[in-house]
Amino acid sequence: MTAESMSTPSPLNMLGVREDAGLPARLAQSAATGDMGGQISIEQFTSWLADRVVASRFRVDRIPFNEMDAWSFHPATGNLVHRSGRFFSVEGLHVAVGDGPSFHEWQQPIINQPEVGILGIIAKEFCGVLHFLMQAKMEPGNINLVQLSPTVQATRSNYTKAHNGSNVKYLEYFTGLQRAQVMVDVMQSEHGSWFHQKFNRNVVVETAEDVVLSDGFCWLTLGQIGELLRRDNVVNMDSRTVLACLPMPFYEAGALHSDTEILSWYAAERSRQSVEVRRVPLAGVSGWTRGADSIDHELDWYFRVVAVRAQASNREVSAWTQPLLEPLGVGVTAFLTRKFGGVPHLLAHARVEAGFIDRIELGPTVQYTPQHYAHLTGAARPPFLDLVLTADADRIRYEAIHSEEGGRFLNAQARYLIVEADESQVPDEPPLGYRWLTPGQLNTLVRYGRHVNVQARTLISVLITHVAKL
Repeated sequence: MTAESMSTPSPLNMLGVREDAGLPARLAQSAATGDMGGQISIEQFTSWLADRVVASRFRVDRIPFNEMDAWSFHPATGNLVHRSGRFFSVEGLHVAVGDGPSFHEWQQPIINQPEVGILGIIAKEFCGVLHFLMQAKMEPGNINLVQLSPTVQATRSNYTKAHNGSNVKYLEYFTGLQRAQVMVDVMQSEHGSWFHQKFNRNVVVETAEDVVLSDGFCWLTLGQIGELLRRDNVVNMDSRTVLACLPMPFYEAGALHSDTEILSWYAAERSRQSVEVRRVPLAGVSGWTRGADSIDHELDWYFRVVAVRAQASNREVSAWTQPLLEPLGVGVTAFLTRKFGGVPHLLAHARVEAGFIDRIELGPTVQYTPQHYAHLTGAARPPFLDLVLTADADRIRYEAIHSEEGGRFLNAQARYLIVEADESQVPDEPPLGYRWLTPGQLNTLVRYGRHVNVQARTLISVLITHVAKL
């Protein structure tokens, strides 16, 4: 053996494992750990969160568009833009879906925010149990202003300080400046009905080093976060989508359809959908009217665009103005569930949303705002909506009201449910566009990125944290 060969590493010695085989079990342990193994109790957390609200000065007021600072309607397009050209804009979208008798066409305002943000959570073991660093964060659109957010919840404009704000705390753990092991890092879409091709990095990293606990942050186990997911408007959307990406073990004896069959069905759904989308000037969007205080649909449906002035003493910027999209009515978002061979399955919907890059993603069985369909009867009603709305209490496996993204949407809420069905209500072979998947299959698809929409990811976070028993 030569000296050269002795100093050259063997290719086998350079190889590592393809995945952390022990991580799912550690996550399951954290999900099974409540107050007895936590750094603080849920009771202490409740007082801590209330103290954060009292200790900080928060205020949000509706204002006319002409009172916004640095925002205006572009003279040529009518798009609502920031003078810096950064942040986001409100533009118009023309959408055509389907063909023949199923053809449907409309125009709408939509948020265009091409920058990719970071939604990141730091994990660390305490007494052998994984805890997650969460933040009490104010968002101007939250109905109760302060909710539990990831460690870092920042757009690129935030962390590059385009607004001349302060540094984003703990950002160094997600930019490689601080040592941490990646647990999950995946691109995920946001609300496809309200954002144009918007997505963020959903990241969880683990550190073994000491983390200085800043004011407004706390360590919680997955089990404790699950308990908070039982409460209305506590855990924000950004936390829910990140948690849904974690590789939780689901001990399933089998599935109605193999993973390959699911991927094939999903590819076929993407290819069969005819969706044409193009951005258009906001000034020319048909069916919508701009007033001094809002942009409204002619039937007063769907949502409106409004402006607010916000103040928050614990944000990177303490005062600002901005547009927000305000949905009209509380949505209903639900998975129907059945057991096949003793294994729970969820009925997923290959859902078209104009703002998705790939036009469809898997959503819950039901994702509608009921008041917009009150005028419809019989077969014209959305599939399975009435089954969810009239479900008996003993069939509801989970129910809570959660807020949607509070940085861009005002008072956006949905009633999230998991409802047990039987074969007389939903057959083994559901209608076109629907397919039975196990929770484990959905969790796997989440980690591919842009396969499962943000509403479905909220309900997966409920399963990840063992809140719902199927």
